[in-house]
Amino acid sequence: MQVHTFKKACVGVYPTTVQHDIVWFWPSTDPQYKDIIMTKKPPYIPELEDPSFTKLMGNRDIPYGYDVLVENLMDPAHVPYAHHGIMQIRKPDVKLDREGGRPLEMSVKKFDVNGFIGKHEWGSGKFIAPCVYYSYSEPVVDQGNESASSGGNEKVKKLPKQQRMALIFICVPVSPDLYLLHIEERKIKDVGPINWQKACFVPTKSDAYVVGFRRWLTKYSGGEINWGGKFSGTLPPTPPREQLLDRYWSHVVNCKSCNSAYKTLNALEVVLQVISIVSIGIVAATKQNVMSSIMRTTLVSTAVVCFAASRWLAHFIYKNFHYHDYNHAFR
Repeated sequence: MQVHTFKKACVGVYPTTVQHDIVWFWPSTDPQYKDIIMTKKPPYIPELEDPSFTKLMGNRDIPYGYDVLVENLMDPAHVPYAHHGIMQIRKPDVKLDREGGRPLEMSVKKFDVNGFIGKHEWGSGKFIAPCVYYSYSEPVVDQGNESASSGGNEKVKKLPKQQRMALIFICVPVSPDLYLLHIEERKIKDVGPINWQKACFVPTKSDAYVVGFRRWLTKYSGGEINWGGKFSGTLPPTPPREQLLDRYWSHVVNCKSCNSAYKTLNALEVVLQVISIVSIGIVAATKQNVMSSIMRTTLVSTAVVCFAASRWLAHFIYKNFHYHDYNHAFR
């Protein structure tokens, strides 16, 4: 008997395609969208297909509301204060403040239903509506090093290299939920999404992309995202910090390198504990006149060191792979 004759034995088929090593799908099984991938392609980003780039990819689930997440990614001015030391593209021409902040020249050059293109000091930014933002640098000339010519000891310079960087964010909204920036989201909710400017003061040029995104969201989506009836309009309660900032379920389980390191360090912790127990066991089981005092001292020292190392390693694993409290004020 063929199981597909039963209504319960079925599976939804979604239009899908693979681009940039990412699986994209249209989230509807309606027959009218069967060939939608032929006409509505995923956003194409040339840098992801350029072999001259070194490509690093990662993913993380973050409890952000869609709109606040996107505008946060477009706001480089907050980086020196919230993520001190994480990135500096070029040496600034003006004096930095204590945290490294400074004025930023940013502007929106093109704006329509498909998103917008912006310009900033070290390159350009592009918002591909509704969920892709990427910032890319203009080529930086690397003069290279001097090298000896084949004809003798005279030096010749290598040809300049063009160095570029692109930072790409593909944001997949799941549901409205936020903690890290929950005050902003709640203030915008109170005044209404189309009146967001009453809750936010964004007077500088470094706010150009944020303003551009809010304008786009207001003009083409009424300031809100259509959750298809899955959102009642009430924001979820704030979860405990330990739950929110737990790195294991939001990142480690999905990251191959971090997951591998996590398993290796846990195994090392167990090995250290075993060595500690075995060392103490040997000392306890051996008569004092059979084992030299030097050997006994060595085994006891080994047990103590291994136990202390295992406790330190357990703390290190918890802090770096599970929960680590974060306070923007001290970054």
